[in-house]
Amino acid sequence: MDSPNDKFWFPAKKYGFGWGPPKSWQGWVVLAIFFVLVGAGALVLLPNDQTLNFLFYVISLCVVLSFVGWLKGEKPRWRSREDAVKRDE
Repeated sequence: MDSPNDKFWFPAKKYGFGWGPPKSWQGWVVLAIFFVLVGAGALVLLPNDQTLNFLFYVISLCVVLSFVGWLKGEKPRWRSREDAVKRDE
């Protein structure tokens, strides 16, 4: 039987805020596309001395990745060591 957490592409980090590595193939595809786009942007923008454009491009990709994490990941909140112990029990 599937647990409610199986629907998440990105599980919450054990400690801190945010998401950890993907746990579904969809999450891995999203992450791979992100890295391919960052690499493509570096190949196109950096050799042409467009460092600020590249920075804006990468920040934009990070915003999109965070939005996907927000939609398809566990609810983000600060998790401390005590939270991790409770979750493992």
